[in-house]
Amino acid sequence: MSDTTETTPGWLPSDELEQARARMPILYVEAVPVRVDDSGEVTSIGLLLRMGQEGGVSRTLVSGRVLHHERVRDALLRHLEKDLGPVALPRVPSSLQPFTVAEYFPTQGITPFHDPRQHAVSLAYIVPVTGDCRPRQDALDLVWFSPQEALSLVVQNEMPGGHGVLLKQALAHAGCLS
Repeated sequence: MSDTTETTPGWLPSDELEQARARMPILYVEAVPVRVDDSGEVTSIGLLLRMGQEGGVSRTLVSGRVLHHERVRDALLRHLEKDLGPVALPRVPSSLQPFTVAEYFPTQGITPFHDPRQHAVSLAYIVPVTGDCRPRQDALDLVWFSPQEALSLVVQNEMPGGHGVLLKQALAHAGCLS
């Protein structure tokens, strides 16, 4: 037990988080930020540029844990603001049914999704954004790709842990695969 007072409710100290990750699945939300035209068709997809765990640069989606006693909608908005900035103006879907559920395992090969730290279950959403997106926190940049560019092997190979598969599923769900 820690002698410090936790000022942010819902967060576990790092040692307790590691213990929880070793014993049970952790719930995450993931968002594929998109720009849409007037008819609702996806015109571009925003991918974050981050420093990877091994020091390399990779492209990722908006993602993060759902806190204890936090609604999924609130977690989604919190992570969108954290990664895209306070004026991204995300339009969270009125129905919180995800386009898919991704299961991340610490052992590779069980599913296309891999996270060496933990077993995680992630609810994945496509979220249109209309505002000015400026990456924050640990993101280096946000780059907008056309659906065709996002599906290219170059971009897909820059997405670790199965995020490339998740992006393909999002684009298929949005009707962007030809």
